Amino acid sequence: MDTHAEPEQTRHFIIASGPSIRQLFRDVVAERLPGRRPPQAGMLFDAEIDPCWDEPTFLGDFYNEILHQDTCQTTTADGLVLLAVLAVDDRIPARHRFKAVELLFNAATVAERHLADTWPATPPHADPLNEARVRSAVRAHTPALLNRWSAECPAVRLALAGLAVVFPTDRTLSALTPRLRTFIHQHPPGTEIGDYVRFVLVLASQDADRILTVTEGLTDAYWTGTARGAPTRARALHLLGQMLTKVPRIRGVPT
Repeated sequence: MDTHAEPEQTRHFIIASGPSIRQLFRDVVAERLPGRRPPQAGMLFDAEIDPCWDEPTFLGDFYNEILHQDTCQTTTADGLVLLAVLAVDDRIPARHRFKAVELLFNAATVAERHLADTWPATPPHADPLNEARVRSAVRAHTPALLNRWSAECPAVRLALAGLAVVFPTDRTLSALTPRLRTFIHQHPPGTEIGDYVRFVLVLASQDADRILTVTEGLTDAYWTGTARGAPTRARALHLLGQMLTKVPRIRGVPT
């Protein structure tokens, strides 16, 4: 009689329990990260799970474990690889790929968004060293994400466009105008998507005066304002982050 069979079967059952999205995330991460994984992967592979987990609570806990309350900590940079592999796998539903890219955008812009929000005070949970590590980690993952543009749905493409202007290169900036042309034709100025894509292109222009003018105009019209004395890039990314949160809830932009 194999005395080890029952405990192993029990362990497998426990790991495989929980909401189905946890099982899907685990399968993708196991395949794409077969070696050493960051500590946040424990939420996918540990035998002990929260008995209260349904899909929304699991997702909230999982994402918060990676980017804790929109702050950068010592493990944040390492954990971002989980978002990166989920964002490039077609087995992951589009709404979750969108969320993974949105969180990568948020992680890369923590320092600037918080600075714009608290200016002239220093953000209370600022951590320049870990924020820099996180930004570098997102930058490293960005090319693989942008390479998926043609395979992605409209909502994820919009999230990728936001990420592209966080890390501008000659190649990515020049590609944005043709890539966003369909959105521009379909969504006029004054609509949420229309304003978002046009604002992305303004940021891609890297014209500081124009960026400031458009940031102030859009902020006055729709969004939570920031102090005019704050750095222009910080204000612009603060605004872009607010606009990005609306994308998956806008009719006509499928996920």
